[in-house]
Amino acid sequence: MSIVVGYVPTKEGRAALRQAADEALLRKSKLIVINSQRGGRDYDAGEAQQFESELNRIQRELDEAGVQHEVRQLVRGNEPAEDLIAVAEEEDADFIVIGLRRRTPVGKLILGSNAQRILLDASCPVLAVKAGEG
Repeated sequence: MSIVVGYVPTKEGRAALRQAADEALLRKSKLIVINSQRGGRDYDAGEAQQFESELNRIQRELDEAGVQHEVRQLVRGNEPAEDLIAVAEEEDADFIVIGLRRRTPVGKLILGSNAQRILLDASCPVLAVKAGEG
């Protein structure tokens, strides 16, 4: 059994990771943390180093919590939705966990494009987690 979570260093990303880690412990599943970056000219070495140290911190926290896990930083030029769906299919994941951002009343009509694509195109269930207030 495995759970795939999309992670970015935002409160939505942290909320998704917390929920996914809890689910992995509860279900005795392997957690696969995916940080997907498009790369290219806008992705510099400093940014890459910052993400790498953030992912190392996450690995330490998951180790301390006793969560069986794997962390993957993907810079393949894909949209994050493509990477999450592809990894979930490769791993035959039980489900994907994503974080959703709080939106204004008008913004609620439009779901983020990555979230919408994952919800519509994933071949497994998707757990959408809303970040708490503050």
